[in-house]
Amino acid sequence: MATRIFVPSDTTARALGADAVAAAIEREALARKIDLELVRNGSRGLFWLEPLVEVETSAGRVAYGPVRAEDVGGLFEAGLCSGAARHASFQGRPEDIPFLRNQQRLTFSRVGLGDPLSLDNYIELDGFRGLSRALTMAGEDIVRWVTESGLRGRGGAAFPTGIKWRTVLDTPSPLKYVVCNADEGDSGTFADRLVMESDPYMLIEGMIIAGLAVGATQGYIYLRSEYPLAQRVMNEAIERAHAAGYLGEGIRGTSYRFDLEVRLGAGAYICGEETALLESLEGKRGMVRVKPPLPAVKGLFGQPTVVNNVLSLAAVPFILDRGPGAYADSGMGRSRGTLPFQLAGNIARGGLVELAFGATLRELLYDFGGGSRSGRPLRAVQVGGPLGAYLPESQWDTPLDYEAFAAMSAMLGHGGIVAFDDTVDLRQQARFAMEFCAVESCGKCTPCRIGSTRGVEVIDQLDADPEGNRVLLEELCETMTDGSLCAMGGMTPYPVLSALRQFPEDFTADREPCGSREPV
Repeated sequence: MATRIFVPSDTTARALGADAVAAAIEREALARKIDLELVRNGSRGLFWLEPLVEVETSAGRVAYGPVRAEDVGGLFEAGLCSGAARHASFQGRPEDIPFLRNQQRLTFSRVGLGDPLSLDNYIELDGFRGLSRALTMAGEDIVRWVTESGLRGRGGAAFPTGIKWRTVLDTPSPLKYVVCNADEGDSGTFADRLVMESDPYMLIEGMIIAGLAVGATQGYIYLRSEYPLAQRVMNEAIERAHAAGYLGEGIRGTSYRFDLEVRLGAGAYICGEETALLESLEGKRGMVRVKPPLPAVKGLFGQPTVVNNVLSLAAVPFILDRGPGAYADSGMGRSRGTLPFQLAGNIARGGLVELAFGATLRELLYDFGGGSRSGRPLRAVQVGGPLGAYLPESQWDTPLDYEAFAAMSAMLGHGGIVAFDDTVDLRQQARFAMEFCAVESCGKCTPCRIGSTRGVEVIDQLDADPEGNRVLLEELCETMTDGSLCAMGGMTPYPVLSALRQFPEDFTADREPCGSREPV
């Protein structure tokens, strides 16, 4: 039998040299006259070990990583084809690596197991079982299951998915839409990309089920233009799903129809906001709409529209396959199921960690992340993207839960976690938040458009009048929070005020310059 070796093909693995590793493996196998089956699988999300090479043995798959192209000859000499442990990059069975073993993978259970574009592989791994059940259910019952699961939006606002779907279902219209928000623009986030590049049929299945639930026949994936590989994979997966009868007229021999297209954004962060996204999808400038009416009532082209994040839609197949209770059994309080947390920044072991709600930041940073990459003490963590608060160590034991974070004026958002060591200058980070808002604001409302510009100026003038300008900055943040049209201006004060209040020493005139602190 051929020796089957797996080399990831996602963007991160490729950026770290996976293509060169794959080519080297093919050359080495040819030179050694080894019958090779090379599978370009999706990444498991252990980015600190990429490229992670796996070989299939009689005892299961064995992993080696990180592997460089120049390591390949030595790997073969050390018994790669038999899964031998004689090479320094040997990691053992992937599922036994603590980073992966200690996760609770529901949404990402298939990621990394095979060729992302193979329909046969997806079906073998229980793919489309949720859709098969949904095709036998009324839309009302599908919505009820999603509601009972406790699934909430994974993009930022954490709005209950079932309520949104119920509104679309109950709004009479001959035409309805399902729109997937794949404009993953938050700092330190990559879970959406990993879904699309490593398990694209899961997203397709989730969107079809959403269409069945609310009576929609057309779906759009609004994808950020910075994800060219995700675009290629999704387009190919849609084409194959259509050819196999999972999309188009008469889905799997039924009377249902659902079509799906990928549409590219143009690089505007504000288009991650659902109404600005819809404006862009309609071919207009991406500007926030006044609500009401809600998109669920009057959305794309004026029709009722489901707008959900990639991770929300990707969780739906599991819920329909296993039932709402299987999903709701994980988590805590009103935060049910799991969230794929993404570890980035100054962290030793960066990657994706899917956990049930209720774990803590400290567990993520140290048990999974291994502390800082620099070896210096961690000082601050930003959770939830560029609009998320900067959290000091005193808050790292707070449960990762939507309500717990909201209670301390923070947010989980999309699950992005960016770590900083003790050389970080939080005053500069606060300034960046205001500057980011000034650059990315759609300009429709004054508090966001003008407030962010004034915010940069006030921070720059803090040394001239520390007390007076601090008061002015807090008042400006209050105005932005209360008066902005959307979360862009309304949440920019989160990182600014958290930095100001939790790290006041960085806002004094005699503060230490960034990077000057000695190791503790």
